[in-house]
Amino acid sequence: MNFSSWQEFEEAIRKILEIHGFSTKFRYVLRDERGRTEVDVLAERYGLVLAIDAKRYTEGWYRLSAIKKEAEKHAERCERLERILGRRVIPAVVPLIDDSIYFHDGVIIVPFGKLNDFLLNIHGYLDEFGFGSD
Repeated sequence: MNFSSWQEFEEAIRKILEIHGFSTKFRYVLRDERGRTEVDVLAERYGLVLAIDAKRYTEGWYRLSAIKKEAEKHAERCERLERILGRRVIPAVVPLIDDSIYFHDGVIIVPFGKLNDFLLNIHGYLDEFGFGSD
């Protein structure tokens, strides 16, 4: 799939989440004592809160190390979000390219091409990655 901009990519992720019954907030801004930061898509369904960081890397400059570094930053962002919301937040990074769903530093990495499968089987993935069913 080809997206002409990162905004288009984020919007596609949002639409997929909504098709799966999630209510979404787009480019959710949070502020705390450490300053301001943003979550690309905040999604909620049946009390489950997903915080999505979209990464539209192309093959020309994609690196696994870059995804892992972004996951580490997103984990910290989601810890801040949990404190603000007073609820558990499941952090996920959705890169445009990659081949499998995996886990790094408390963050689920869900390649865009696997997002539908992830959402269809979300509770199994959450169990697999240690989030358990609430």
